[in-house]
Amino acid sequence: MNWIKVVIYTVVVVVFIPLQSAHAQSSSDTVAAITKLENDSVKADLAADTSWTEKFLADDWMGCDSEGKWYTKAEALKLMADTKNNNFKSEKLTDLKVRVYGNTAVATYKDTYDAMVEGQHRARSVASTDVWVKMGSDWKQVNSQGTTTK
Repeated sequence: MNWIKVVIYTVVVVVFIPLQSAHAQSSSDTVAAITKLENDSVKADLAADTSWTEKFLADDWMGCDSEGKWYTKAEALKLMADTKNNNFKSEKLTDLKVRVYGNTAVATYKDTYDAMVEGQHRARSVASTDVWVKMGSDWKQVNSQGTTTK
């Protein structure tokens, strides 16, 4: 009877521990990838570079800004093209945390910026949440929401 326990224990160690390690590695790789994407989005905002938005927002992306206004990807690209009325003077992300759920990741952070949005000056800090989904070999942002903090 003891040899059965030894066999079961060996199977558990040989099969399940490597699976847990692979999941942990995959999860840490995803955290690093999403962290880089979030930081690259700030660089794109500051440079008024629409290529990041074109590449990393899903075609059906929806975003809600800190004023409670919803935007589609097409609307976001249109705003970005109007650099006279839409531009960033400064932007910084802090307290970035990424949680991974299989092929989905949720990034939460504080976004502090000084910008012109639709011709209105905004200097504020926003608690933000972005939802990312792995589509094929690429991560795509499918939703973004920001709430002004005090």
